Amino acid sequence: MERGVKRPRGGAGDDFRARGGAGDGCEADFRRWDVAETVSYLRREGLDQWEQIFREHGITGPGLPFLSEAHLEKMGVSPLGSRLQVLHCVQKLWQISSESMKVFNDPIHGHIELHPLLVRFIDTPQFQRLRHIKQLGGTYLVFPGASHNRFEHSIGVGYLAGCLVQALHQRQPELLITKQDALCVQIAGLCHDLGHGPFSHMFDGMFIPKVRPGEKWKHEMASVQMFDHLVRVNGLEEVMVHHGLTLPNDLIFIKEQIAGPLENSVLNRSWPYKGRPMEKSFLYEIVANKRNGIDVDKWDYFARDCYHLGIQNNFDYQRFLRFARVCEVRGKKHICTRDKEVGNLYDMFHTRNCLHRRAYQHKVGNIIETMITEAFVKADPHIQIQGSAGRIFSISSAIEDMEAYTKLTDHIFELILYSSAPELSEARAILNNIVCRRLYKCVGQTTAETHVDASQEKLLDWAKEVAGSKPSGTDANLTAEDFVVSVIHMDYGMKEKNPINNVHFYCKKDPTKAIKIRKKQVSKLLPECFAEQLIRVYCKKSDDKSLEAAKKYFVQWCMDRNFTKPQDGDIIAPELTPLKHDWHTLEQDDEDSELDDNAVDNHLGMRDETPRKTGRNVKVNLFQAQGESRL
Repeated sequence: MERGVKRPRGGAGDDFRARGGAGDGCEADFRRWDVAETVSYLRREGLDQWEQIFREHGITGPGLPFLSEAHLEKMGVSPLGSRLQVLHCVQKLWQISSESMKVFNDPIHGHIELHPLLVRFIDTPQFQRLRHIKQLGGTYLVFPGASHNRFEHSIGVGYLAGCLVQALHQRQPELLITKQDALCVQIAGLCHDLGHGPFSHMFDGMFIPKVRPGEKWKHEMASVQMFDHLVRVNGLEEVMVHHGLTLPNDLIFIKEQIAGPLENSVLNRSWPYKGRPMEKSFLYEIVANKRNGIDVDKWDYFARDCYHLGIQNNFDYQRFLRFARVCEVRGKKHICTRDKEVGNLYDMFHTRNCLHRRAYQHKVGNIIETMITEAFVKADPHIQIQGSAGRIFSISSAIEDMEAYTKLTDHIFELILYSSAPELSEARAILNNIVCRRLYKCVGQTTAETHVDASQEKLLDWAKEVAGSKPSGTDANLTAEDFVVSVIHMDYGMKEKNPINNVHFYCKKDPTKAIKIRKKQVSKLLPECFAEQLIRVYCKKSDDKSLEAAKKYFVQWCMDRNFTKPQDGDIIAPELTPLKHDWHTLEQDDEDSELDDNAVDNHLGMRDETPRKTGRNVKVNLFQAQGESRL
């Protein structure tokens, strides 16, 4: 991503800082000003000639956003140039971009502008670390174009967070979104992925559960810890205060946007957040939307991942930006969109599901990450990373010390691969197999009728079960160590729930009233179920004889477990599938359905006269035939 030069955004920004405006933090609270504080601000801005008029009309801070040129004319401020000067002066109090902006050239969003404070965060070792963590982890080893990193994604999220907050501010100035609000939201977007480990989700989703079972550690927690570490070691508190932020309140607000309510604030269930009051609740739905999952994080990775994967992106966030507005729902303010956009939102979550099916949960990409995880587990005790106070940490313990964690990136892969240490020989052999594409082979995929527990213990037990499901007549003997069982979770982002049920809409006729739109009001063709699990079994042996046997082991195991029949079950194990009566019931039902269609054709006297029709045409013809018989 190419960084450009400064682009001025209104010359008044520098004068505003020079006079101590945002720098002393007082303008952050302009909505609490009384008349004396308001005229004091005019005096600091060199507009003391209008001080008496503001006193006579009792203008206070809360009324400043509603001042117009017509109001000033009635108050006696003249000529026109003076009125515009006063308006420009007061509007700086809530303007989001009043300083010189830095320009970045991004392949997804084009030339984007970022506030100097955001650039100070970007220019730190803790943020630059994200240049060396692949956005899609092991998926890059399947899709050659998916070489992008967390670094550019984070910049994109920070930019989009600013776009959404700016759109809301311009559309609804009564929300009183301040510069401080906007900066905090953008910083949260910029820093929301600071805690990702090597190969992104593989680290907290696969590696940590294996080496530290029972540890409820997620990258969001590490992002908060890394954010605190970044601010402290780079001395950014003073810089944040200089740009008008209030500490520690704004620091809390930023961290709450990343990881949700902090531990010491969850006791108040009516409003668990401390960074902003309930009247600013909508700000918590921009970076990481806990209510329905519609947030700028998804907007960026949809566009960025599709671009690099070579997959079509069917969701246009620009359209959402044009229709987004805030409505009040049961005392809280939420971001809503137009009622006509409900279909597009279903398409958005469908796009997310397609990305998971086609790329994120690709069977080869998943097994590559499984093999990398195995290598990291074997190497964990032997890798030494120096942290704070000279202490030494392993790969898995580095999450306890942010100085050590800063040094933990995808480079661990090459560190193991190119090492000559004898204690890393097993891990090195696994990674060498990945480089040479000697991968474990997928022998089949199935699904369960009900939700299954996918704990590490359960997966190991299932590997033993598969090894014990040897069909009669199979020569090869396979053990539990030869199999890897994985469970893939597929959903619309909220497990079994429909996320659109948590979205509020508004109508063109009354944009202030929030409404809900149920699935039945949209289309009958939408999904009935919003979550499923895929069960995959891999074989570590790659010779033809072992693979052929492993596939039959898998089919037998599916029969014993009453899982669905594998797609190629009739081909790989034709001698086994006839033994499972339930697997053929559905096929028989399909044949019966075709017979029913033939019966309808015979009833209409069309079997030998016209081609057989199905679906809606059959119903129409049947209705017409019944109508003729009544006549």
